[in-house]
Amino acid sequence: MSAVTETHDRTGEKRTAAPAPGNTARLLRRWWPAAALLILAVAPYSALPLPGLLDGPLGSPGSLQLLATCLLFGALATGYDLLLGRTGLLSFGHALYFAAGSYATNMFLLEAGLPFAVSALLGLCFGIALALVLGSVSLRVTGIGFSMVTLAFAQAGSILVSRNPGGFTGGEEGRAAPADLLPSGLVGIEHTANLYWVALAYLVLTLAVVHWVVRSPTGRVWEGIKENERRVEVLGLKPYGFKLTAFVLAGALAALGGLVHLLLTGGSTPQTTTSDFTLSLLVMVVLGGSGTRWGPMVGGILYTWADHRLGDLAGSGAVADLPAVLRVPLSQPLFLLGVLFVAVVHLLPGGLARLPSRLAAVRRGPATETLPSGKARKENGRP
Repeated sequence: MSAVTETHDRTGEKRTAAPAPGNTARLLRRWWPAAALLILAVAPYSALPLPGLLDGPLGSPGSLQLLATCLLFGALATGYDLLLGRTGLLSFGHALYFAAGSYATNMFLLEAGLPFAVSALLGLCFGIALALVLGSVSLRVTGIGFSMVTLAFAQAGSILVSRNPGGFTGGEEGRAAPADLLPSGLVGIEHTANLYWVALAYLVLTLAVVHWVVRSPTGRVWEGIKENERRVEVLGLKPYGFKLTAFVLAGALAALGGLVHLLLTGGSTPQTTTSDFTLSLLVMVVLGGSGTRWGPMVGGILYTWADHRLGDLAGSGAVADLPAVLRVPLSQPLFLLGVLFVAVVHLLPGGLARLPSRLAAVRRGPATETLPSGKARKENGRP
């Protein structure tokens, strides 16, 4: 149906009526991702100042570096939600595959002297193989047992990196990749825009893969496993294979993110191997809205931005001049992040992705509220 309608006046002349509000809303919902992508793509060419959000103009190297990091973790949280929000698997070891992609690529560069493209491909294959091996073991148990096994593997990987076996990992200092071993167009402040576009491409690729696979028959089986795994078994399907597919795909996307992180930071850091790193991903997903299309991405971007900006706020002179009762808590970035997380969880159950539907429900009154799955329920909680 067309968004506009034609009417006739008394003289018989045709007149075009304005688009209906409902059609306009549908058009906005359909095309806003393309508009957002276009804005993000041209951001490096902009000198727009955003006081409070960024330290400098939008296209400055410092701002682009922060935005690239936000996009990277938005994509990483989206990939992690394949396990948590789509299949119902709570993994505490997802950071291991992110670190595997970074460290493996770095070692192929430094130890084998291979070109970056070959090293990146081998690093990605190593991350996928590691996810396949550890996933096949971890998925032999379910529930909290699965979470504990993934946590054990992550802790083992973190300890291995910190022990620096053979000098391959650099221990607690990490290991930098020499600039002459990385692509020349991705090294240096003058090429920050290129790094930003690499992070944006990773985000677009992750969103496209997740959207495609969730809408596939495999994605529908994942939804059934999350709701009731026993029922999937009764239907004659074997959940183990489908869960392993989700585990390996999420691990592959994380390993690819490790490659992007290696380019952004110029090296591999042991902080990416810890269970705290995976817990941060969990917070991002819950903050944005687990199991939704855009929620994990929004949560990852917001959390990463807040982590950087609140750290600057905590060390600013404005906080230092406050009384001790305010200065002490406000000087702790983790405290500020915790307050933000608790506020969002309390005020917006289901994450930030539920905000549009809640605002629409407020405008409609106490009638119905649309859930992310497309179903509706009464505001009093009754179906």
